Amino acid sequence: MRPNRSLWAAVVAGIGASLCCVAPLVLLTLGLGGAWISQLTALEPWRPLFVAITLLFLALAFRHLYLRPPACEPGQACADPRTLRNQRRLFWLVSIPLLALLAFPWYAPLFY
Repeated sequence: MRPNRSLWAAVVAGIGASLCCVAPLVLLTLGLGGAWISQLTALEPWRPLFVAITLLFLALAFRHLYLRPPACEPGQACADPRTLRNQRRLFWLVSIPLLALLAFPWYAPLFY
């Protein structure tokens, strides 16, 4: 799997993992409230699965970007060192917010 696909799969899984915790807080911050917000925690039982998938895809992207040597022929886009540098930057720009979203249940009480 290419690192970009792993990274985007990790983003989707990370959003799914944090949806049960972050979505109610964001909706309340926007002024939307009501009894129906308590139903958003219905995804909580699925959170460990989403967290595991997120971490798996992040690990795959990390392995591809840092641990495997690039297998490119000269003249391809991946042979350019700037491409690898940009992919690594994108990896960290996505990974840090994702990990912050995954850790949200631990620091969420600070916002209430």
